[in-house]
Amino acid sequence: MDHHTSGQHSQPSHSSSFQWLSFAYQGLTEIPYDTILTQTESLEVLDLSYNLLDDPYWNPALLGQLERLSTLILDGNKYTSHIKFPYMPSITTVCINKNKINNLPVFVEEIRRKFPNMKILSMMNNEAAPSYFNGGSLTQYTDYRQYVISQIPGLEILDDTEVLEKERAQARKTYRLQQSSHGSRKRKEDSSKKHTHMRKKSNAVI
Repeated sequence: MDHHTSGQHSQPSHSSSFQWLSFAYQGLTEIPYDTILTQTESLEVLDLSYNLLDDPYWNPALLGQLERLSTLILDGNKYTSHIKFPYMPSITTVCINKNKINNLPVFVEEIRRKFPNMKILSMMNNEAAPSYFNGGSLTQYTDYRQYVISQIPGLEILDDTEVLEKERAQARKTYRLQQSSHGSRKRKEDSSKKHTHMRKKSNAVI
């Protein structure tokens, strides 16, 4: 879902049933809120792809005013794993292909919390999304998909590929095993610390 929308459309569409704005390919270094925020109650699709946007110039709180926004397209910018979004339950589709996202857990946790109703996520051509296109192996690609699917249970499409039920089940199973392993390891560490403390206390009494 790598969007290559023309950057000429920066006005609402009147020929379709939804309202959208495209600022693609305009060399933007800041988000044009002056235009965007005139449609806080009607805008449904916002395309900011292929600009020069990055984290220092990202002021996400204002996008939270877009009550009906369902699709956010940020392809081909310079956003990193540490991008911060406002809480937007209206969002169902996020496209952030070809950015600089390299820490998958950090990024996925952010979008999982801020977009609780997201159904479609496309983040191809990011370091955190290994595939044949960027030198990733099949194992890395499979692990990537299972992790994302396990963290966002409502996801229906990831990187142009439908999330199958068997894939979802395997992701849940893998995630549970990871959680169980982590919990077991933590319990052992806590138990070890407790015994060490008790031995020290016993020696002090003697």
